[in-house]
Amino acid sequence: MLDYVSAGIAFYITLLPVQEWILEFRLGYLGRYWSLISVAGLFIGFLLCVLIFVPLIINMILDPFRYPNNAVMSGIAAVIFGAILWLGQWLILRQTEMTPRIFAVINTVVGISVFSVLVWFNQKSLQWSGGPIEGWRTGLIFLVGGTCTGAATGKALDFYCGRVEQRLIRLERERVEQETQERERLKREKLEKERLEQELLEAEMAERKRKQREAAIEEERLWYEQHGKDYADYEYDEDDQEYKDEDQEE
Repeated sequence: MLDYVSAGIAFYITLLPVQEWILEFRLGYLGRYWSLISVAGLFIGFLLCVLIFVPLIINMILDPFRYPNNAVMSGIAAVIFGAILWLGQWLILRQTEMTPRIFAVINTVVGISVFSVLVWFNQKSLQWSGGPIEGWRTGLIFLVGGTCTGAATGKALDFYCGRVEQRLIRLERERVEQETQERERLKREKLEKERLEQELLEAEMAERKRKQREAAIEEERLWYEQHGKDYADYEYDEDDQEYKDEDQEE
């Protein structure tokens, strides 16, 4: 029969690499540490459970074969493994922009929940000490369960990141369009302002010329009013002198 430790190894040895393979594009270079840090967390959690449960079992405080002691031990182990897995995965997710930090909690809860369900349905095929070769059928169930769970959770996060990426692309496109429209509007306003200034300048020049022309005409009119008679006599005398000169020449 398969033991619980081998069942857990079979479950997570397929869940974590599948997630890492699906999230390789989303996590970038950090994806290579996804399985490594998760396995390290599982190992640390296992050591903590051993340090906690072995003294309790030796001192007969807890009996792992009786209810509700086994349920209490399972709950404590789930909390320890979940906290350490969550911390390791959260440290990776926090360094990326598109991956939500909450996925670490969701992934941990889903993984532990599915593993607990598989343990519940295969409880008769599991024991505290055994071998993976003897219980290969049960081990195959946990391998398939880990693969399906890893594919489902990894694809869910990949889909979410895809939606976020599309939203960011759409927002960036809208921002670029708004900036382009704003630049065009400012350019049109600038051209319109320059055109109005040019028209105003031309109108001022035309008005100045009109006033200068009117002033010149008025000045000429006043001069003729003052000197008009003498100027006319002067012109008459010049004409008579020209006629006399012509007669003398003849």
